[in-house]
Amino acid sequence: MSELSHVDEASGAVRMVDVGHKPPMRRRAVARGAVLMAPATARRLRDLPKGDALATAQLAGIMAAKRTSDLIPLCHPLPLSHVEVGFELGEGRVEITAAAETTAQTGVEMEALTAVVVAALAIYDMAKAIDRQMVISEVALVSKTKKDVV
Repeated sequence: MSELSHVDEASGAVRMVDVGHKPPMRRRAVARGAVLMAPATARRLRDLPKGDALATAQLAGIMAAKRTSDLIPLCHPLPLSHVEVGFELGEGRVEITAAAETTAQTGVEMEALTAVVVAALAIYDMAKAIDRQMVISEVALVSKTKKDVV
């Protein structure tokens, strides 16, 4: 890709991309990230009753995906048909995976990435009292697909 998608080539001004000419397609994006922490912090999160810290982070990620266009100025508002946020606790880390789906004229990678980042922030917020050395890391788009609407 040689040009920035949200910058007008002639004037250099930022702009929302016009997707009006594109047909609606079934789109899915998956993103991942991690919160790196002391092993003792990860154990504390793992030992909490189900429905506490990670359930809160899961809801935060889902809610953030639904509000992505409110947070990222040039993002199109999308009718999300599904958002999923999951966690895997490891030794000294929480792995976060988020998937977002829609049928629309543009992709949902920003929604999946936003879900990961906000879920990571929620984990950070809940554990910062016991671990100020946590790092949100490795946030990346894993995949994006689109299929014709049948």
